[in-house]
Amino acid sequence: MAGLLSVQCVASVKKCGSLMHLRTVALGVGARNYSSKTASSSEYLHQSVVPTMHYQKSLPRLPVPKLEDTIRKYLAAQRPLLDDDQFKTTEKIAKDFESGVGTQLHEELVTQDKTNKHTSYISGPWFDMYLCARDSVVLNFNPFMSFNPDPKKEYNDQLIRATNMVCSAVRFMKTLRAGLLEPEVFHLNPAKSDTDGFKKFIRWVPSSLSWYGAYMVNAYPLDMSQYFRLFNSTRIPKRGRDELFTEEKGRHLLVMRKGNMYVFDIIDRDGNLVTPGEIQSHLKYILSDPTPAPAFPLGVLTSENRDVWAGLRDKLIAAGNAEDLRTVDSAIFCLCLDDESMRDHIQISHNMLHGDGCNRWYDKSFSIILTKDGQAAINFEHSWGDGVAVLRFQNEIFKDTTEQPLVHPGSTAAAVDSASAVRRLHFNLDSELQAGIKQAKANFDGAVSKLTIDAMEFKKGGKERLKKSKLSPDAIAQLAFQMGFLKQYGQTVATYESCSTAAFKHGRTETIRPATIHTKQCSHAFVFQRGQHSVEQLGAMLNECSKYHGQLTKEAAMGQGFDRHLFAMRYLANSKGQPLHGLYTDPAYLAINHNILSTSTLTSPAVNLGGFAPVVPDGFGVGYGVHDDWIGCNVSSYPARNVHEFLQCVHESLEDIFSVLEGK
Repeated sequence: MAGLLSVQCVASVKKCGSLMHLRTVALGVGARNYSSKTASSSEYLHQSVVPTMHYQKSLPRLPVPKLEDTIRKYLAAQRPLLDDDQFKTTEKIAKDFESGVGTQLHEELVTQDKTNKHTSYISGPWFDMYLCARDSVVLNFNPFMSFNPDPKKEYNDQLIRATNMVCSAVRFMKTLRAGLLEPEVFHLNPAKSDTDGFKKFIRWVPSSLSWYGAYMVNAYPLDMSQYFRLFNSTRIPKRGRDELFTEEKGRHLLVMRKGNMYVFDIIDRDGNLVTPGEIQSHLKYILSDPTPAPAFPLGVLTSENRDVWAGLRDKLIAAGNAEDLRTVDSAIFCLCLDDESMRDHIQISHNMLHGDGCNRWYDKSFSIILTKDGQAAINFEHSWGDGVAVLRFQNEIFKDTTEQPLVHPGSTAAAVDSASAVRRLHFNLDSELQAGIKQAKANFDGAVSKLTIDAMEFKKGGKERLKKSKLSPDAIAQLAFQMGFLKQYGQTVATYESCSTAAFKHGRTETIRPATIHTKQCSHAFVFQRGQHSVEQLGAMLNECSKYHGQLTKEAAMGQGFDRHLFAMRYLANSKGQPLHGLYTDPAYLAINHNILSTSTLTSPAVNLGGFAPVVPDGFGVGYGVHDDWIGCNVSSYPARNVHEFLQCVHESLEDIFSVLEGK
């Protein structure tokens, strides 16, 4: 579950009777027309006719699936992972759960859900899962998404790009807080719903009914409850369970360079954006500050085990650093200015996913990282929200900085006194804190030294060719991962694909289980039974995989998967101190939740690549995108797996699949 971008599943929605079906494409598809009318003021990105939170009240609630459906789907997902005897045992345990304690837990969950209509049944347990996790957020939870370069090369200068991104981020924040940010809506028929006429009509429909009005024209508003945590927010380490902190009064930016921490205001006393020239001047001052890197960089503490970090934070406060820590926590966001230039995609991935541990504050809701050569990315803390809000922010920032940059090559920084406007934070560190920082850095270095990242581009076809063959692009990418792993290791293993349930109030994510009896049969035919099947037979198998994957995706996006339901019942049993049923201690349940292939997809005009670390020591972290005429993967692993060989096997698998499509 950890570290997934979870952006993926809110897209081609079909009306089928009264049921809406959401199919998968990343949310960032195409050039979305967000603005209703362009902003008259440089303070806003745009001024939406429809208020930002207009649909929030009437969003449908995330359904609690039927218990029998959950058990049936769970067993179907277990089938390809188990031999006949193992499956019989697991089936018996699952049926016993269904007819016994499962019924009682399910009924309690439904009752609890009915009394909490303001939220979803998964929201509380999901926050808890993240906030109670004691592992470091680095590698285990925080993912990254890197920006495409600015199409105008001269705007990729570190100072210019940083200034423009800070200005656009403030404009986004102000637009959001003023209620002028266009609501996030998936338009199935944009010609009808993404129009000025419809927006003028829907704004007068009461909030409690607005969702239905959108639904009538095949438009599906998404949950935006996570957006307020984008800014001025930080995860605070506490023993046992962390806390999320948001302080909307903060007007300052946190900037990190060489492990030093600086703050200055980017919003003035009247709540307006400080002039872009001033921001440029302050950033220029920081970039030319000769202060050496600190011997004990505080940022590395945010990469520690959460309980260890909580203890050290208490000591920091006791040593008189409370006010400066609050300044860090309440900053609008964190900007990390790195002194290195990037050689290639692989270095970008390592730098944006983890960096050196010193020039980051991993607990901020998000950080924008900018390297010396203007490569930019967002690294975000995962407990407060999923990829949906971060991707929307990233898309808007990219569009705004590339189309309406506020500073330009040759712009001179404003003549202001940056030396007095910018404050470098100083922390009092006793010997115990210094030892803690030293230890954190050693632990960090040890962890990241084990991570390998590699990337692959398959150039012989993509979305267009697959759609021509009436195949789901996502299903084929997932099949290639199944085939690749089978080729490399000779087995089918637990696989996780992240799917957003943002079409529901306080929806988070659901799991698609891409390892199916269909992908197993098809993979075996391609890998172990070469030459034993005709092109037609292989084509029929591809078709079967695609259809079944499409159904799983639709179910997940509709909140009808099985993973979250089983998770919520286990959480309920735990919270009551009830002993866990054998279903949860069954080795097969533990194995299906040990996700060796953890996958997440993302395509957006703003994003160059995204990535995360494996969620288990013997796993792969697979970030991928199916583009019009090519397929890209960015994959990570630890020493237990060979990522280079895996990508080679995936590439060969894609070649085999596309050969069959060509009739070979």
